[in-house]
Amino acid sequence: MLTVTDLRGADADITAAVPRAETDVASTVPSVLPIIERVRAEGAAAVLDLGERFDGVRPPSLRVPDETIRAALETLEPAVRAGLEESIRRARKVHAAQVPAGSVVDLGEGAVVENRWTPVDRVGLYVPGGRAVYPSSVVMNVVPAQAAGVGSLAVATPPQAEHGGWPHPTVLAACALLGVDEVYAAGGAQAVALLALGLPATDTGPAVPPVAMVTGPGNVFVAAAKRALLGTVGVDAEAGPSEIAVIADETARADWVAADLISQAEHDPLAASVLITDSPALAADVAAQIEQQVPGAFHEEQIRTALTGRQSGILLVRDLDHAIEVADAYAAEHLQVHTREAERVARRVRNAGALFVGPHSPVPLGDYCAGSNHVLPTSGTARFSSGLNTATFLRLQQLVRYEAAGLAEVADDIAAVAEDEGLPAHAEAVRLREAR
Repeated sequence: MLTVTDLRGADADITAAVPRAETDVASTVPSVLPIIERVRAEGAAAVLDLGERFDGVRPPSLRVPDETIRAALETLEPAVRAGLEESIRRARKVHAAQVPAGSVVDLGEGAVVENRWTPVDRVGLYVPGGRAVYPSSVVMNVVPAQAAGVGSLAVATPPQAEHGGWPHPTVLAACALLGVDEVYAAGGAQAVALLALGLPATDTGPAVPPVAMVTGPGNVFVAAAKRALLGTVGVDAEAGPSEIAVIADETARADWVAADLISQAEHDPLAASVLITDSPALAADVAAQIEQQVPGAFHEEQIRTALTGRQSGILLVRDLDHAIEVADAYAAEHLQVHTREAERVARRVRNAGALFVGPHSPVPLGDYCAGSNHVLPTSGTARFSSGLNTATFLRLQQLVRYEAAGLAEVADDIAAVAEDEGLPAHAEAVRLREAR
């Protein structure tokens, strides 16, 4: 089911060989631009019409009523509630520890610069809901925003025909557990546009203030809308269809590795599952295990589509050094390490959204209850982006406090550089203060 690519030759081109989806974010941007412009021009009516077109359902209203959110929590299965509460508890501990400390730097007499972190005022959090139900993504979006001190949160998540046009009750219950009451029944690119552009008040609903930032995972259309609206709002990393890469040697259990690859393939037909190994025997065993485990799976058809797509495959490498080189070129959203001395191998990897070290740290642990965040960069963007975290929602402000003595100490330095740059007015602004 997985295509095998042999990279053991000295002339193998790693960059060209790593699997990538045929449909990428850049090629999808043109298709979402008309959606964004329609929302800009027509407001709530466009969001509702587009939802009916793409999701097959028109919600009773864009904003989910408070009583609907409360009722979802009241009817939530106790075991699911307990699982979500534990996920929230662990995530709060990890994300609270990510709050950066401010600092005050004394540079001399009357010369101080303070580094101060301030939260974004308002954030739009996208929670996917097309092929599956993702209350876990509510947790992963909301917890770091709350840890950062964001004062206003709005969640957008697709309407569901089987639930009267409202989002899935478990998603709404997760919002209630976290104290979020501003929820919109909207999905896809139109939801991102709703959050980023805001909506004017209408006869059927109040205005929706635009947000300063949109975060959250989604399909390629959601990622493309975030890219298209970057600049109008800030965005997190592009978290598109799920990716897993596994570095494994002959010590790995083939059935576990196969299960891990399958687990991410069930997210989306465009999901990517990649095995990087220096063991042809393990590669063959994993391929055989996949053939055994996939038949009868709940999402069998889309798992098969994902595993047979060009974005998935087995990469044979010379040794673990070569495996790390290939993993860094791929820059996976999730990277599992199933090798001897897995900790040592993992610490050598530079490019990955999150690393899962050893056989008892599967990616589904991070999807739900590890305490880490599962909103992670995809499509190779882990080379320069981090996963969603508390600092995502914070801005560094520098407070510059100089007194006369502090300014005088550097006045000549400022003047020399400013005049060399051809900006004499800069120097004059300093000299005027010296003249007093």
